Amino acid sequence: MLARRQFPATSSHNWRGAAPFVIVNFLPLLAVFTGISRTAVTLFLVLYVVRLLSITAGYHRYFAHRSYRLARLPQFLLAFVGLTAVQKGPLWWASHHRDHHRYADTERDPHSPQRGFWWSHAGWITSGEYGNNTDYSGIEDFARYPELRWLNQHDWIGGWSLGFACFLIGGWSGLVVGFFASTVLLWHVTFSINSLAHLFGRRRYATTDTSRNSMILALMTFGEGWHNNHHHYPRCTRQGLRWWEIDITYMVLRFGAVLGIVHDMRQPPKAVLSSSRIHDGATDLGLIRYHLSRAASVAAASNSDALIDLFDSTADQAATLTKGTRARLSAASESELSEPALS
Repeated sequence: MLARRQFPATSSHNWRGAAPFVIVNFLPLLAVFTGISRTAVTLFLVLYVVRLLSITAGYHRYFAHRSYRLARLPQFLLAFVGLTAVQKGPLWWASHHRDHHRYADTERDPHSPQRGFWWSHAGWITSGEYGNNTDYSGIEDFARYPELRWLNQHDWIGGWSLGFACFLIGGWSGLVVGFFASTVLLWHVTFSINSLAHLFGRRRYATTDTSRNSMILALMTFGEGWHNNHHHYPRCTRQGLRWWEIDITYMVLRFGAVLGIVHDMRQPPKAVLSSSRIHDGATDLGLIRYHLSRAASVAAASNSDALIDLFDSTADQAATLTKGTRARLSAASESELSEPALS
């Protein structure tokens, strides 16, 4: 039952394992001593753009959702560039992201916003609960490629090699500003979709979670900010579903299709675009469940049995209504993910 359910404590952190993450967040401050050269600024901008695309187009839309197809060599190169973003391996990233969609906003969601802003943003990473181990059963379609498994198991190669290259090109300023500063910015821009995109923005579709659309986040993340659109139809290559919803990642992928690199980009069916719209009267069960769960936590903290029982009953009804929808979406997603990975 939702009201009596206890999420794992959000205050649990593996500080020894999280130490590198915390330290790297402060390393850009060393620019006070190294200075900021033009070469370092160029590295910062180029590496931010290229590596962000490797996450949005690669780790997310390709490895996690299979929203388009690549040949084996481009697939490998995209995975390697993704390693340089220092967000672990492609199979680890995609496997956890699939769990996020399968169990969105529940206790089985790795970065559920139900556990608070910090948990969904970065706390789940510093907690030590998810470590470096990859559940290959959740990413079998790509885990069958030995080169991807090797990259996934040696994910440190990307960050170390790029950091060394930045030092050779731009000296200490190139390392501190070009590599570390762009990496930290990239981290938090990526993490903002897990946190801010479930708290701020508008909801067009009545999904079973709390995802939202935000123009600001979409511009910062090259299209990932249209998060409610994405949760409504995760298998779509596009996330900006209206002409004015800027999706730079999709534009880059379309250019890749023109060059013959990207194949079979998935488009949303018209029926999907017009279904479950809140404006048309669809019941927003995802938001209802969220508020009921938060209210239940307050009731539990106040030791009010009457309130707990009330929220238990109401939340269970909402959960029952969303269970069928979530199961159908999960079954449809897994059916499409079982298709061959390469074109």
